[in-house]
Amino acid sequence: MASATRTVSPQALRDFAERLLTAGGFRPEDAAKAAELLVWANLRGVDSHGVLRIPRYVEMVQQGLINPAATPKVVRESGAVALIDAGLAPGATGMESVTLKAVEIAARSGAGFCVGRNVTHAGAIGYFAHRIADAGLVGIIMTASKPLMAYPGARGEAVSSNPLAIAAPSADADAPIVLDMSTAAVALGKILAARDAGRAIPEGWGMDGEGRSTTDAAQVKALLPMAGAKGAGLSLMIEVLCSLLADNPIIAPALGGADPVGFNGLAIAIDPDAFMGRERFLANVQALAVAIHGLEPAAGTEAVLLPGERGRRTAAERSRSGIPLAQGTATKLAELAARLGVEALPV
Repeated sequence: MASATRTVSPQALRDFAERLLTAGGFRPEDAAKAAELLVWANLRGVDSHGVLRIPRYVEMVQQGLINPAATPKVVRESGAVALIDAGLAPGATGMESVTLKAVEIAARSGAGFCVGRNVTHAGAIGYFAHRIADAGLVGIIMTASKPLMAYPGARGEAVSSNPLAIAAPSADADAPIVLDMSTAAVALGKILAARDAGRAIPEGWGMDGEGRSTTDAAQVKALLPMAGAKGAGLSLMIEVLCSLLADNPIIAPALGGADPVGFNGLAIAIDPDAFMGRERFLANVQALAVAIHGLEPAAGTEAVLLPGERGRRTAAERSRSGIPLAQGTATKLAELAARLGVEALPV
């Protein structure tokens, strides 16, 4: 049975997250960015990428895997393309710099393509795709990391659960279409969240140390790919786009016995004005949304939803009633607060 939860207001959780990260070594401005990103995920029900990540981020600072003093820098720019080295800055800061650079280039070129190396864990990348859509542009975000996931025909971890997010602005500025997916059957964070909550996981999410599928979140040693070879192949090509173009390979060195540091990320921003004019594009998106919403629901389904719509509804509800934290997550955050001398969340 799942463990109990406690409910926290979004602002209280955001403030608490910011205090923890600052005490854990982040600069205040970077702590604010990371807290915003983490609570954005919690609001949308993506608790796997929410505040449960904070203890690990603080640990990464202590281990030198995050450099809280780093400032991302553009190291190469040509036409509509740029390369940023984030220097192992906190992931929210590093990926924000990549995203904003892509948007900046798109404003003058119609499209911007920015790759970032040494970004570190960037959390729920749908947040960054959403920000591009908020600017009236189509956004594509990908990130690449070390092996976490099985590859068909091979034993153990071979590729990563590299995520992909695509966002399109809509005539309703508050309702962009946002796809945010992992190339694994499920993101690692969802297994961590299940572990914290004491829940079993579905068959097909992960394998144990013997290479067998398991429903015990505590026994997972490698993720399983989404759609078998398709998910593994997509992950491999995201490594090409995010890591090899950045001249910061991750998978090949890791499989060769090295221990590469950092993540890599890619942001693409596309201005509809470069094709047909933004208003016409927004009308086309709206027509597509209306068509999908107009589909007859299958038996047992109340409504047909667009990508990102369930998360938006959850965010509206949690903004009113608060964010439920699994007791395991709340306990770990309280323990971290005690170690860092940070005032605990109000009961």
